[in-house]
Amino acid sequence: MQTLFTVHAGEYLVGSHIERNFKNYNVWVPSRDSGIDLLVTNSNNKRTISLQVKFSKDYVPTHMEPLLQNKVKAWGWWTLNKDKIKNSSADLWIFIIQSFHDKTIEYIVVPHRELYKKLKKIHGNKKLIQSYLWVTNKNKCWETRGLSKEDQKSIVNNLYSNDSRNFTVYLNNWKLLKRRLGRK
Repeated sequence: MQTLFTVHAGEYLVGSHIERNFKNYNVWVPSRDSGIDLLVTNSNNKRTISLQVKFSKDYVPTHMEPLLQNKVKAWGWWTLNKDKIKNSSADLWIFIIQSFHDKTIEYIVVPHRELYKKLKKIHGNKKLIQSYLWVTNKNKCWETRGLSKEDQKSIVNNLYSNDSRNFTVYLNNWKLLKRRLGRK
């Protein structure tokens, strides 16, 4: 075991969110990097769920064209290794974007198998995936990497439809955690 380590910003935000909103859950930090960033248990430590956490700054103010900026709450950008997702031992992957303008924190909470399937449909067999997740002001979440300007405009106007790219069901959805650990 290493004697000194730190948690990154995303791990801190997820751990703090869980401790604040789920008083009977315990958050644990592993002592080594095993592909699990946080472990969460129920109050008696009998049930567990493992988390992989990915944080991104908000790219809306720096990379988004001005016409779309007022319709997108947050935009995160990650470079992901498809094999690591496929073989992940984490139950859930949590993507965090801290909105620069709205001052909100958006959590995209996805089971790793579902994440793998969606990204494979969108990006094919690429080993390294550049993934953009947008959270709109209408509280919709979309994977937008590679979309045309017209599709992007459809997204912000709430007119776009594509099940593979739709991550809305995972946006701030902590039900999977509660289902695994209990409702408390």
